[in-house]
Amino acid sequence: MRFLIKANIPVEEGNQAIINGTLPKTMEKAIADLKPEAVYFGLENSQRTAYFFVNMNENSDMVKLVEPFFFAFNADVDCIPVMTPEDLHKGGASFEGIIKKYKS
Repeated sequence: MRFLIKANIPVEEGNQAIINGTLPKTMEKAIADLKPEAVYFGLENSQRTAYFFVNMNENSDMVKLVEPFFFAFNADVDCIPVMTPEDLHKGGASFEGIIKKYKS
């Protein structure tokens, strides 16, 4: 299943990681270990944020996907299930039955 791993890095921890040179090295390690489909970097809530789109085959994979960011940066991490347009189209076949069952 495809997930978005979103890691918000607190400003102080991010500043320290830049000063001591560990931020780029840690991100390189994470990319190599997680083998994401895509990676983006930006800002969210005034914090440096990394977005990793990854596949998780087993629930236990969550440990290797999120723990590096907790340990390296004291980051706030979210693990969000996501779909491609194809996934949404496939799932959309269920809409009619759901509407009939739950729409009052």
